[in-house]
Amino acid sequence: MSGSSAGFDRHITIFSPEGRLYQVEYAFKAVKTSGQTSIAVRGEDSCVVITQKKVPDKLFDASSITHLFTITERIGCIATGMIADARVLVQRARYEAAEFKYKYAYEMPVSYLAKRMADTAQVYTQHAYMRPLGVDLIFIGIDDEVGPQLYKVDPAGSCIGYKACCSGVKDQEATNFLEKKYKSNPKFSVDETIQLAISALQTVLSVDFKPNEIEVGVVTKATPRFTVLSVEEVDRHLTLLAERD
Repeated sequence: MSGSSAGFDRHITIFSPEGRLYQVEYAFKAVKTSGQTSIAVRGEDSCVVITQKKVPDKLFDASSITHLFTITERIGCIATGMIADARVLVQRARYEAAEFKYKYAYEMPVSYLAKRMADTAQVYTQHAYMRPLGVDLIFIGIDDEVGPQLYKVDPAGSCIGYKACCSGVKDQEATNFLEKKYKSNPKFSVDETIQLAISALQTVLSVDFKPNEIEVGVVTKATPRFTVLSVEEVDRHLTLLAERD
């Protein structure tokens, strides 16, 4: 520890003289040190999340490694950062959604679920015996009243709705790419939304992915169930992208 942060990053509940909470800032850095980049895009009648599928060891069973989680039939999320921390929040999100449906007899809205998870994440930033969770969660789903919904929850407990967002390594480059694509407020079809997400990830990381190197999760108005695309479906979209370019 050196400079202005000396001593102020030992406890999460202590503000530095500049008004900063260093442990929370370190949690944001933990998200990036995972080496993952995740992108989420909202179309006119669909939402798509995409991330790399990295298998660090040849002996690992690739089917057991994922950053995509189903919360309910109609809500999915993508986790970026420390996957063990993500599972804690995912388990809590599933409990919250099940409890909501049991009480009120209808599906929990994506916006409300994201706010509940942001409340949970925020609690971890204000107690000395806890540490912030080093993970970003991006929730997608179809709301019966307002259509496709996309929300991001970060380690500080912020909860914001987006047209498109990203998380992890090179998030600023991805943000710049998506801002250009959304400048004219376009209305993307389902296929265009999926291909935009893949194109964004490939452009930002300067990689041409094989079908088994990425994970893509989709919800649409026609099929509100959260679905992870198969390798064959991903391959079809990669082929269409290559032909278009």
